[in-house]
Amino acid sequence: MNIHEYQAKELLDKFGVATPPGKVAATAAEAEGIARSLGNNLVVKAQIHAGGRGKGTFKDGFQGGVHLAKTAGQVKDLAEKMIGNTLVTHQTGADGRLVRKVLVAESVQIEKELYFAVVMDRGCSGPVIIASTRGGMDIEHVAETEPDAILREKVHPALGLQPYQARKLSKLLGFAPTEMREPCRMFHAVYNLFIESDCSLVEINPLVVTKGGGSVCVGCQNQFRRQRAVPSTCDSGHARYGRGGSPRGGGFQVQFELHRAGWRHRLYGQRCRAGHGDDGYYQLLWR
Repeated sequence: MNIHEYQAKELLDKFGVATPPGKVAATAAEAEGIARSLGNNLVVKAQIHAGGRGKGTFKDGFQGGVHLAKTAGQVKDLAEKMIGNTLVTHQTGADGRLVRKVLVAESVQIEKELYFAVVMDRGCSGPVIIASTRGGMDIEHVAETEPDAILREKVHPALGLQPYQARKLSKLLGFAPTEMREPCRMFHAVYNLFIESDCSLVEINPLVVTKGGGSVCVGCQNQFRRQRAVPSTCDSGHARYGRGGSPRGGGFQVQFELHRAGWRHRLYGQRCRAGHGDDGYYQLLWR
């Protein structure tokens, strides 16, 4: 189960992860109003369940699902071109995805872009942190062309992310000893979000280091645990996220990733015993 970027931003804000100020808009008029409350350095992002939005093309020929803007008028024009239009990227296929909402946020002054993710790894039956100094890029491409640029850190599921691991990751990502406090705090916050929200993936790409020295999450993707063929008493990230409040009640959209040849499942942890839902979970995905 995936959620939109603006919903992921709401979760990050809830757990204390720094994100640029911004809100979601369903109409061009709403986007203009949000822009007037933010300032003059803005970004407008089409909200669809797919990557590569910035390099995508709308069915009417309009280029790009991510644009910078300086004025509220420019934001309104961009929103009018995106909302109700179909965006095609390398992940959507030729049919594309309909854009129903846009995220209007403040843009940040980028010094460097990093990659940071927490994922459930069935190989070690626990969480693994994946990080790289090659942020803002397709991480699959980085893994193929520069495998040494990918950092992996296993996290003990009972002990959680340890302070020494956060410092280790900060050092490997290029932070000086005097700069580690903020990224370490962010790494712990993202890990807490991953565990407490029952995520199977929290991906921050890019994690931006600003020219002022701050660390800001500019792009985020969340996937949640979802049971299949297990007792109804089993817990699920969908249910937990729904109990969290507004995203589920405010037009919450669920995307199931469908394998071309049909559903398949992965089992993490122990098998879910009847009536005891905390022993494992199933994740649906494609390969």
